[in-house]
Amino acid sequence: MKLFPNLEKAYTEEHLTAPEAQSRAYMIAFGPIVFQVGRLMIKFGILDLLRDSDKGLTQEEIVGKTGLTPYAVKVLMEGSLCIGLVLVDTATDRFSLSKTGWFLLNDPAIRVNIDFNHDVNYEGWFKLEEALKEGKPSGLEHFGNWPTIYEGLSQLPEQVKKSWFGFDHFYSDGSFEQALDIVFSYKPQNLLDVGGNTGRWALQCVNHDDKVNVTIMDLPQQLEMMREFTKGQKGSERVGGYGINMLDDSQQFPTDKHYDIIWMSQFLDCFGENEILSILSRAAKIMDADSRLCIMETFWDRQKYTPAAFTLTMTSLYFTALANGNSKMYHSSDMEAVVNKAGLKVEKIHDGLGLGHSIMVCKK
Repeated sequence: MKLFPNLEKAYTEEHLTAPEAQSRAYMIAFGPIVFQVGRLMIKFGILDLLRDSDKGLTQEEIVGKTGLTPYAVKVLMEGSLCIGLVLVDTATDRFSLSKTGWFLLNDPAIRVNIDFNHDVNYEGWFKLEEALKEGKPSGLEHFGNWPTIYEGLSQLPEQVKKSWFGFDHFYSDGSFEQALDIVFSYKPQNLLDVGGNTGRWALQCVNHDDKVNVTIMDLPQQLEMMREFTKGQKGSERVGGYGINMLDDSQQFPTDKHYDIIWMSQFLDCFGENEILSILSRAAKIMDADSRLCIMETFWDRQKYTPAAFTLTMTSLYFTALANGNSKMYHSSDMEAVVNKAGLKVEKIHDGLGLGHSIMVCKK
């Protein structure tokens, strides 16, 4: 088995010179402040100003346009210069946007990641060491006294909630259209959406096919958010709910009807491997030869580009410190091994959906 077939060269060969490697090590050492400098250069509008200026701007002009103090502008510009966000013309002392600054400002995925990391994760990651040692989300405690972040989602501060859902939806929504084609190639009449969250996928399904019925299986408090979100929307009369706590092994999947498709999108990464085994084993009990279990995940080893793998492996530490303390963004072979233990087998894997999703189609 190859650990990362799509990314092998990037992770098995040393490609940095010694000075480049040393510079990267320094960036890591000052990582928290590097992040905040970049975030504030966006928030204060300085990168926007530089992008929109034909000849660049002096520090004095930036002070005049932002209302920041000369001191604030000076430390931000000097920091940005040294981390590669801006360039300076030493003949005129005018600053301009670098390529890195342009991507920081304009790449929508980066903007979503910045909001997610600042609003949701930044304080919590201070407790990462404790979380790794104890196997619980120690960084969650400053938001509330919940065993996992999911029980507390509806109670998070509004900006935190906005950034959490912005991150979650950004990565899933781009894959919906392709995913619908794959799922509905099986012509399902009843679809069980496990961990359906606010019902965005369920609404996509009922509007894609006017005969399909969708049952969202999730925590009772999540179902309340789902009902509020879907109320009055087209097809919502064909979207139902089934409350369950997945961490309770005694709670079983519904047997009120035959579910042609059991759908799990960005769901199993919220659980540790033993918990996934329990969930998949319970799913297998309501499956027959005609049923399919579709697992849509961003498997980090199946990414085409190294920035995507980087994003996913770093996101694993969000699960460690804040979400639940024991889950991650999985390697596809680890997930397949658990699928097999649950009495299922992988029939096919569809790669390259949206921003890097795969659908693992499983049967009994």
